Amino acid sequence: MDRQITASTCCYCGVGCGVLIEHDGSRILGVSGDPTHPANFGKLCSKGSTLHLTGDLTARALYPELRLGKGLARHRTDWDTALDHATSVFAATIAEHGPDSVAFYISGQLLTEDYYAFNKLARALVGTNNIDSNSRLCMSSAVVGYKRSLGADAPPCSYEDLELSDCVMIVGSNMAYAHPVLFRRLEAAKSRRPQMKVIVIDPRRTDTCDLADLHLAILPGTDVALFHGILHLLLWEDWIDRDFIRDHTEGLAELKNLVRDYTPQMVSQLCGISLGQLQQCAEWIGTSPSFLSLWCMGLNQSTAGSAKNSALINLHLATGQIGRPGAGPFSLTGQPNAMGGRETGSLSNLLPGHRDATNPQHRAQVASYWGVEQLPENPGLTAIELFEQVRNGKIKALWIACTNPAQSMPDQTAVRAALQACPFVVLQEAFSTTETAKFADLLLPAASWGEKEGCVTNSERRISHVRQAIVAPGEARPDWAITVDFAQRLEKHLRPGQTSLFEFDNPAQVFDEYKQLTQGRDLDLSGISHALIDRLGPQQWPFPAGAVEGTARLYVDGVFATANGRAQFVADPYRAAKEQRDARFPLTLITGRLRDQWHGMSRTGTAAQLFGHVSEAELSLHPDELRRHRLQPGDLVSLKSRRGAVVVAVASDDSVRPGQAFLPMHWGDRFLKGGVNSLTLPAFDPLSKQPELKHSGVRLDPVDLPWKLFALIEGDVQRHFEALRPLCEAFSYVSLSLIGRERPALLVRAANASAPSAELLSEIDKNLALDDGPVLAYDDPRRAIGKRVRIENGRITAIRLAGETLAQHWLQGLWLEGRADQQLRRWLLAPLSAPPGNLDAPVNANKILCNCKNVGQNAICAGISRGLDLQGLKQELGCGTQCGSCVPEIKRLLAARAQPVTAFS
Repeated sequence: MDRQITASTCCYCGVGCGVLIEHDGSRILGVSGDPTHPANFGKLCSKGSTLHLTGDLTARALYPELRLGKGLARHRTDWDTALDHATSVFAATIAEHGPDSVAFYISGQLLTEDYYAFNKLARALVGTNNIDSNSRLCMSSAVVGYKRSLGADAPPCSYEDLELSDCVMIVGSNMAYAHPVLFRRLEAAKSRRPQMKVIVIDPRRTDTCDLADLHLAILPGTDVALFHGILHLLLWEDWIDRDFIRDHTEGLAELKNLVRDYTPQMVSQLCGISLGQLQQCAEWIGTSPSFLSLWCMGLNQSTAGSAKNSALINLHLATGQIGRPGAGPFSLTGQPNAMGGRETGSLSNLLPGHRDATNPQHRAQVASYWGVEQLPENPGLTAIELFEQVRNGKIKALWIACTNPAQSMPDQTAVRAALQACPFVVLQEAFSTTETAKFADLLLPAASWGEKEGCVTNSERRISHVRQAIVAPGEARPDWAITVDFAQRLEKHLRPGQTSLFEFDNPAQVFDEYKQLTQGRDLDLSGISHALIDRLGPQQWPFPAGAVEGTARLYVDGVFATANGRAQFVADPYRAAKEQRDARFPLTLITGRLRDQWHGMSRTGTAAQLFGHVSEAELSLHPDELRRHRLQPGDLVSLKSRRGAVVVAVASDDSVRPGQAFLPMHWGDRFLKGGVNSLTLPAFDPLSKQPELKHSGVRLDPVDLPWKLFALIEGDVQRHFEALRPLCEAFSYVSLSLIGRERPALLVRAANASAPSAELLSEIDKNLALDDGPVLAYDDPRRAIGKRVRIENGRITAIRLAGETLAQHWLQGLWLEGRADQQLRRWLLAPLSAPPGNLDAPVNANKILCNCKNVGQNAICAGISRGLDLQGLKQELGCGTQCGSCVPEIKRLLAARAQPVTAFS
């Protein structure tokens, strides 16, 4: 078939970038930005631009698989058998234990139609509110903040406001990594209007801080105190909008009584910043013609997440900075359709159309529309509560869709125990390689990005049409279709003889039914359809029937979605994070994102190119902290919390303060034995029920793991991964990653207190194709040292160094270069940490700064040494000319060499 182009939407973050998918009807061949899409105007980040590289079918769930007992292996089955079995189990469980004995845990990566089908299944058919989304882990505090302060879960801004604002404050977000296309837009605006002030509030100095005029490196968890301190100064200096407060708000008097005690001296000391920084921040907020705030997980993932959101919104209400260009409180959504999930009511406490499950009138409205007698009254379980009830046996059947709780939930020891103990776990998933897959009794293969159709809503309330480009592989099916098929079967048990609630033949029908539940509500999108988006392009809600365009900004008339139309000042005091540093756990662990990975890496972890910038898990510590613990970069430590421990390598990083540690949230047990979330705690905000994933008390314990393993095998990466990862469970430290571009390979590093058995090493060698053929071998059994290198057609194709791994870096470099000439062969197994003689081979792996153009740090540093500035590097090497994510790091290299830095363009 000839090559075709299908316009669709990216499946990563909540920016909602438009993409053009190049394909031949059966394979996705390339991806580029859609220049007509208003979210990105053709720009893509390093993740979006490599979407076509994440189609490794060996990582996909292709056929239904079923096991009839916990100790058994799953075997392939057909769809009818799979869904009939699920129906029988759910129907029997509901009959014996009631509807609240089952639960659904779904995802912000589902499409709106998928969400709606699940919601109707749980509440209208099963009769339970036990349906929650992984959006509980990322956005539920923002939901509470918007509802308490403004009356509705509705971000009031547009992306255009980033370009129009005079003062932009970024809080708890490494926007340069988490929302890079938006950050590029802000960079460009700052370049055009240098007078724009950018404030970044983050405990770490991230790439986002490179754009900042002011960086407040507050102590983790002190955001509420900071915002109250800013408001104290706004009130003291009279930098407030009295008319707006009088006409459009209420509750300031109580809040003034609270913030009176948050003096500049107290707040600066509590937050760990200078008095001058606090005063400058307040002055810019209070005196700028327009003020825009942007925030993400640093505010939301906290036991005080709701208070943080409301305290930030208080600043906008006090200054009247909302409902006009360049102004407003703007939460940046983490997932591509977390907004759609909130709109369809797919958190346990919500109902479709921004309704509340606890509101009898709202329940009656939805029940009437759905044609059922009533909706359940019992409060639904939120994510943390849900898995607690799974663990204690109250939830006996659990349906998980498009999410990976065995990686992403906090306190992984407890979560995995819950999944193991649950009598029946269904996993509806596109990737068979996720950590959750091994717990599934029934695995249902779902269609993935590029293979299904529906809608998503991005952070600025803009609904886009996600279009199918290719046929799903194997027997994978769209999520809405799986859900509807199951629901139709379950109806015969729970509503025998009655008209079906699920008469849907395509996703457009699902959307058309759902949208009527929004009519007359704050988010009214009753005028939108798949066909309208195809005709007019993506649209922002509200978009009621008869509208000709969407709504760019909310509350422009000063009327809010509260009962009396007034915005509410919220007076919540500062409360410290749940776990503070103490003698036993003297470090604060902060989690966050990498530039080129996303969430649990089920998708990005299949593309070797995306490991070029950061290849393996490392714990970032301030140099003073390394000295205090007598550590060198690369040393292994046991990182312990009150819940678990992970052995990980340390790195020196002065972007974190002493007393803090940083570990990216992506590294689950698949890539790093134990995974980062074996450390995080399940304590949650009392209102949003969002857990405090970003703040845990930890300590470093020394480890003595003298036996080391290094292995590399190219080709068929996922098959090798699946074979080798279980074998590595015998080691105390295990790190797996990918490497390469045209020739991807699997990289394994491990360490242990003693050498493993010869049988285990032999099994590892078999999976590395090192058991026979053209293999160089060296063994010293007395010292438990064994080495193997496979050379085919003059190239290294596999390596295994065990017991002594000094040569790992330069051997890895030889593999990357694709050479192993006769002169080198005699040295390949020697205990050398550097190449022999003066041979021109790399000593260390070259970190890739620009993934788009495959430009490494060595080439960039060489260009800087020759006198190239940023523009010269772009012209000569191509770095920074596509997505631009590498530009902040290149600028730092230039600054370190005292070279001129030109503005981003």
